[in-house]
Parts: sequence; structure tokens; C-alpha cells
Amino acid sequence: MTHPEQVVLLDDAGNPIGVADKIAVHTADTALHLAFSCHVYNPAGEVLVTRRALSKLTWAGVWTNSFCGHPAPGEDPVDAIARRGLFELGITVTDVTVVLPDFRYRAVDASGIVENEVCPVYRAVTTDAVAPNPDEVAEFAWVSPASLHEAAIAAPYAFSPWLGWQLEQLAGRAG
Repeated sequence: MTHPEQVVLLDDAGNPIGVADKIAVHTADTALHLAFSCHVYNPAGEVLVTRRALSKLTWAGVWTNSFCGHPAPGEDPVDAIARRGLFELGITVTDVTVVLPDFRYRAVDASGIVENEVCPVYRAVTTDAVAPNPDEVAEFAWVSPASLHEAAIAAPYAFSPWLGWQLEQLAGRAG
């Protein structure tokens, strides 16, 4: 018997206070919980962007960073990133580095479901061919970081809100 995926619940200061089933957490009143975002680069310096599957519960069909996920209770973030990269994209990642350790956001999908996450942002590298899981990813593209930033500014509605906020913060750190 498989157990439902669980997430780590957090207090407002970001301290773990419990666990809950992922499916039960994402509602119109989502409790603050731990997540991560990963931006995957290839050796040419391009970043992988993915379009969320149309079957996804929230932000279906929008473009976003390479992949996101939730560390399981007690799971090391780098292990969680490796697990999700393989599950969502069929890739192994190396050189995993945290680039926005304090990223946190709250966003409400058109359906009314809320994302409310402490979500450190990581950068990683792959040399693998992408083989997306169709339940997670509708399509993908390798793009230059500059063109991704320009597209997110020009058409923010086409991208997940967290990606736009992450790109803003990353650009602020680069300057």
C-alpha cells in the first residue's frame, strides 16, 4: 500500500510544526508549508522551463521553472530535488546550489486554491535528455536566462507567479 505524499507544515517563522497529506493541504486556506523550486541549466548555460500539465490542480498550462516539489518529512532538500527531477523530467541533476534560501510566497490560483510556501530556490545542472512525465509537464524548452526574464516581464500571465517573483529576486542579486 502506498502512503500519500506528505508535506512539512511550518509556523510563521518557518519552523516545522507538523506534517499533513499534500492533497489535504492545498485548499482555499492552505497552511504554510515547506517546498522548493529548482532551475536546471545545461552545459551551454540555458535554463530549462516547463509548461505545467493541463491536468494539474493549480496553474495548469502555465510556464514555470524547471520543477518544484515538497521535501518529505525528514528528507534532505538535495535528495528531494533529485527525486523530483527524476520523477517529473526523467533527469539526474548535479551541482545543486541554493540561490534564494529565504524565498517565500503566497499566491491564489484562478480556481481559488492557495499556494502558501517557504520555498528555497535551487540551481542545478543536467546533461541528460529531458523525458517529461506527462502528468506533470505538457512541454519544455531550453532558453537563455535573459530571454526567459524578458518573456516573464512581457507576458507575466503566461508564467507561474512564483517564477516571476523568483526571476525578480535573482535579477536583484545579480545587479
